[in-house]
Amino acid sequence: MIQARGITKRYNGFLALDGIDIDLDDTRILGVIGHNGAGKTTLLRIMAGLIAPTSGTLSISGIDVVAEPLRLKEMLGYLPEESHLYETMTVPAYLRFFGEIYGMDRSSIDRRSRELLQALSLEDGGKKIGELSKGMKRKAAIARSLLHDPSLLIYDEPSSGLDPMTSRYIIDFLKGLRRQEKTIIFSAHNLFQVEEICDRVMILRRGKQVACGSMQELREMFGTITYSAYFSIDDISRLGKHLNYRKEGSLFVLEGLDIHEMNEVTTALPSIGGRVERIESHYPTLEEMLVKIGK
Repeated sequence: MIQARGITKRYNGFLALDGIDIDLDDTRILGVIGHNGAGKTTLLRIMAGLIAPTSGTLSISGIDVVAEPLRLKEMLGYLPEESHLYETMTVPAYLRFFGEIYGMDRSSIDRRSRELLQALSLEDGGKKIGELSKGMKRKAAIARSLLHDPSLLIYDEPSSGLDPMTSRYIIDFLKGLRRQEKTIIFSAHNLFQVEEICDRVMILRRGKQVACGSMQELREMFGTITYSAYFSIDDISRLGKHLNYRKEGSLFVLEGLDIHEMNEVTTALPSIGGRVERIESHYPTLEEMLVKIGK
């Protein structure tokens, strides 16, 4: 569905994006992450047809984004990082205004608005948008992006600055959109959310694409699985001093990278008066990957 080749973007000599290649056929949710200044917003704005790349090609569903930006907007719902809304309007009037811009008839606008306001639990009480909370404003912006039922959504930090409950609601809402077979591309600083809902993740560093793949592929690329065995024992001195363990509450925790060594130790524990309570595996998180990649 999305194919990019050699996308670069320069601002007065500054190279914001450097040779980005993308091939996305059946991805439903792609997360774009990286440190501040990595090029995330620039890439999303190019994909949304808001700015043109300095060089390279980008095609979405057979549409040349640079040559046919209006065709792209018919199938696109875009959400910028900041919700710039018409604050003197009510939410229904705001949606009606954009529905008319999309060429929708009045009955379709009203029906679609009711569906979205209900799905987003957006009850404005007849207030003007400027009187709403930040979370309610964000929901209004999301409703506007979905009004014409686009197949592609490009969201820049959709839950940025929101309280935990509203942020959780929006992430769950995005999951529901995936079930409606919409393709979603979004950036986020909340890496836990990215891990939770993304089918694929792209990592940018100083405008370059460091990696793009599923979480499993990224884990294999940037780290190895580690293991933690939680156990109890009367005399810890009977455990080999060379082993890496720590005390956590009433239990001891043995950590290691080698599953075979871990199995040997846990098998031998009963013979020295120990008891294994549980064994946990740990995969590197996206945060750990970003730390490893560096700025």
